[in-house]
Amino acid sequence: MLDLGRLRALHAVSVHGSVGAAAAALGYTPSAVSQQIAKLERETRTTLLERRGRGVRLTDEAHQLASTAEQLLSIVEEAEVRLEERRGLPAGRLSIGCFASAARGLMPRVLADLAARHPALDARLTEVDPHLSIELAARGVIDLAVAHDWDISPMPSPPGLEQAVIGDDPCDVLVPHGHPLAARASVRREELADQRWITQPPGSVCHEWLMQTLRSTGYEPHVVHQAEENHTQVALVAAGLGIALVPRLGRGALPPEVAPVRLDPVPTRRLHALWRTGAARRPAITETVRTLQEHWPQVASATT
Repeated sequence: MLDLGRLRALHAVSVHGSVGAAAAALGYTPSAVSQQIAKLERETRTTLLERRGRGVRLTDEAHQLASTAEQLLSIVEEAEVRLEERRGLPAGRLSIGCFASAARGLMPRVLADLAARHPALDARLTEVDPHLSIELAARGVIDLAVAHDWDISPMPSPPGLEQAVIGDDPCDVLVPHGHPLAARASVRREELADQRWITQPPGSVCHEWLMQTLRSTGYEPHVVHQAEENHTQVALVAAGLGIALVPRLGRGALPPEVAPVRLDPVPTRRLHALWRTGAARRPAITETVRTLQEHWPQVASATT
């Protein structure tokens, strides 16, 4: 009989593309994942992973087995949901995928609250980009995704997912202290035509918002630096290398070299929780979503 834990390891490698990424998602070491798959190869007498450069690729047989594993894991999840639903208390493992600034600014207090009130619940966090977390939730790799969207890029609604709004996160223009705009209470988008911008790399929601919104005012944004982490963008602004549009959530205290200026109208991104249809019957899901919504007002007020 095939071991479900080993099938879960193979499925994770199939979804995440590498042993290391699968290990991070499962909360194991890469060595442990490799050992699980090696045992599965011996059980099935089939080669499942092949070396490709520094990484690995799944064989055709592995892809078939991973697809079967996904179906089995879905059946197991349904059984777990029914049991937890009957008990009526949040319990078991709950995997959460969350984007970086919410993982830093929101999730610590939410996870601590859940752990204190529901010791039988094993909530585990993985930091992951919003578009990836939504896909992972839809595929059943994680139980709950915390993601965000902007006005120009609404949240996609893949079939099989439900969602709830957590709250709205305003953004500010950050400028170096001593910049001509630093003393302003607010600034309009049309006034930023000649600025040097620091932003996230192309492909990110924040980058696309900046480019599309400022282009709509009639000029091409002059991007001089790109950095994925908001803290890196703040450091570049502090060094006088440009200005940046940064959400308040997870931003932390600004250094004295940086001044926030309100952009009029205020750009806002909306946070959502997403889970598979039907999983809301599981108390762990409903309680975690409720806790996210409950903590948001306090988190939002602390960032103003």
